[in-house]
Amino acid sequence: MVVERSSQQDLADVLVASNRGPVSYSVGDDGSLSAKRGGGGLVSGLSAIAADGAGGDGDRDGGGAVWVCAALGKGDREAVRRSGGKLDPADTGGQSVRMLDIPEETFADAYNGIANSVLWFVHHMLYQTPLEPSFDAEFERQWASYERYNAAFADALAEEAAEGATVLVQDYHLTLVPGLLRERRPDLRVGHFSHTPWAPPDYYRMLPDAVARQVLRGVLGADRAAFLTRRWARGFADCCAAVLGASVAEDERTGEAVVTCEGRTTRLGVHGLGADGEFLRERAGREDVEERIAILRGEIGSDADDRPRRAIVRVDRTELSKNIVRGLHAYARLLADRPEWRGRVVHLALAYPSRQDLAVYRDYMSEVSRVADEINSMYGTNGWTPVVLFLKDDFARSLAAYRLADVALVNPIRDGMNLVAKEVPVVSDDGCALVLSREAGAHEELGPYAFVVNPYDIGDTARALHEALSMDHGPRAEHTARLASAATATPPTRWFLDQLAALREG
Repeated sequence: MVVERSSQQDLADVLVASNRGPVSYSVGDDGSLSAKRGGGGLVSGLSAIAADGAGGDGDRDGGGAVWVCAALGKGDREAVRRSGGKLDPADTGGQSVRMLDIPEETFADAYNGIANSVLWFVHHMLYQTPLEPSFDAEFERQWASYERYNAAFADALAEEAAEGATVLVQDYHLTLVPGLLRERRPDLRVGHFSHTPWAPPDYYRMLPDAVARQVLRGVLGADRAAFLTRRWARGFADCCAAVLGASVAEDERTGEAVVTCEGRTTRLGVHGLGADGEFLRERAGREDVEERIAILRGEIGSDADDRPRRAIVRVDRTELSKNIVRGLHAYARLLADRPEWRGRVVHLALAYPSRQDLAVYRDYMSEVSRVADEINSMYGTNGWTPVVLFLKDDFARSLAAYRLADVALVNPIRDGMNLVAKEVPVVSDDGCALVLSREAGAHEELGPYAFVVNPYDIGDTARALHEALSMDHGPRAEHTARLASAATATPPTRWFLDQLAALREG
């Protein structure tokens, strides 16, 4: 395929591709556009590249870094129409961003129909297999949209990249891009990063055979495919061996797995994403957080002896994999089995909306509310509300809850990493014990300092909550310090730049 490109000096040495970009737009009543910048590892990493002279090699004629993303809503689409897709640097903090206005139906099929309703479910092992999945004609139609969506990204990246540029493709939305980009621009260094778990072969093979092969070959189009933990990297390698007949070896120099398939070799890297400690500590000290701390302290209250009650805190999106309902059941079991905690502890559950355009997510959010109400009805008194549930997203309130937490409950069914587990210890005011699912990627780093649970075992989680609440202040403070140290070992900028360096060194 021949791709038309601009002059070399206008092209980028470093490119990032992700479904969501670093900025989103909304349209005012008067038709004006307002931009809201996002945060996270990609934003920090790309900013670091720009600040470092674009991160390009000195002998290249090209320069700069560009982020390719999709328009997600009406405001984004209007911004693309007005800008031609090259966003105003004043809106993006000086970053060069190309936003793609992919047809709405194609985007909806690819994003909700395939990425979030199939690939996410497979990798998080969420299907109720007696009933689902059923890969029928509707799936085939949506899969064709997913292919077109990935091709649009591959075309844009091929157009924007300088000769020999480095491209970092992000996540399950864009699994086909590395292979498609390899066909268009074999001169590029291409990496793919998976922010989710990777399913083991027996579960992965629920996908139609042709699709299962296509996804793997797409990722293997990269020179380097990277994951959050060794476990997820092994899962991918095992799928390549089982589905494609690929050979898997270990590089004696780096210790990385190397997958060889159909004449191509792809290295598998591991880059655990850490918390941005500097940002979190600064942001958690601002006035709006202090205001919310006062409100939350009022919600927590004091026990019969006028002592501040303990706080079990969870902060999550109401994502099916986060296991919020079982967490509530475990808290109810704690109150049933350990009546001494009644009136002495409050569960602050910050469960923010997620993917409410999908019925299964709306139903799950309703179940979270129902179970919380049930616990309050069963155990609550005039002076004590056992579960205080917040369903509206509020970052300042999340940080306030982090600071007040005596125990953080992080019990996902399955999670690529889980940054909440890493963020709470960083900003905790008085030390915080962590109850952590062994199925979270964060377990690989934080497990030695946490109360580790089987996320399906209600009794096990209730026992862990009791032990965490009973922890003396001294050991709790010591564990919090160790958790915080491990959690911030690879801050977002380093996480991003380490991947870039490893891909270039290849």
